[in-house]
Amino acid sequence: MTDAQTSTPTGRPPFRPGAAVLRRDVHGGRVWTARPHRVLADTGHALTLACWPGIEGLAPTTWTEALRTGDDTVRKQGLNHLAAGTWTLGPHRWERTAVLSHCLAGEWFSIHAFQDAATGEPLRRYVNFEMPHRRRPGGIDTMDLALDLVATPDLAGHRFKDRDEYAQLRRLGVVDDVLDRQVQQAQGRAIAMLDNEAWPFAAGWPAWAPDPSWPLPLLPDGADRAAEPLAPYRL
Repeated sequence: MTDAQTSTPTGRPPFRPGAAVLRRDVHGGRVWTARPHRVLADTGHALTLACWPGIEGLAPTTWTEALRTGDDTVRKQGLNHLAAGTWTLGPHRWERTAVLSHCLAGEWFSIHAFQDAATGEPLRRYVNFEMPHRRRPGGIDTMDLALDLVATPDLAGHRFKDRDEYAQLRRLGVVDDVLDRQVQQAQGRAIAMLDNEAWPFAAGWPAWAPDPSWPLPLLPDGADRAAEPLAPYRL
């Protein structure tokens, strides 16, 4: 095992396979989302997490209402609340899909594979553009920047998703010019990984199922506690 596999860029030890960790989105020192996952692997550079139906987390109430009603207007109102710092968190249970996620140290995106939880059928690959994550005891903090790149399971095609929401974050000042340049550069890196079928796309579809011995990871006490600001991105 190499040094890169035994320590993280911050010097913290990697998370143990099977451990429960909390992934949070954080903006302005407040928690925007929080969801526990199970660790599948952690090389220090790449943290691989699993989420499946039944896992309870926290999400903005506007987002959960939009999911329940299909009202996109409510979803967009949530971005106004994000910019103003006036959102309210509520419970949210993950349903229907199982997700394998790769969180890459220092990168402005994470990579996800969605499959039908009941049948294991591959559904889509997903590149989620976000702030580089920061490790902390028990999990990681990042911030979703709304823009996504969705690819077919066989990588034959891809398209951007939620450009309108990203544009709204630009208008609201949540994504400023410096941050936008980082996202634009990250888009090029993500597309190159897809086109070249680089890791984690190199090995084909990552079929998996939760270890039957694992209980659902639980939302820890204090999951919504005020968070330290993410590391500055003007580097």
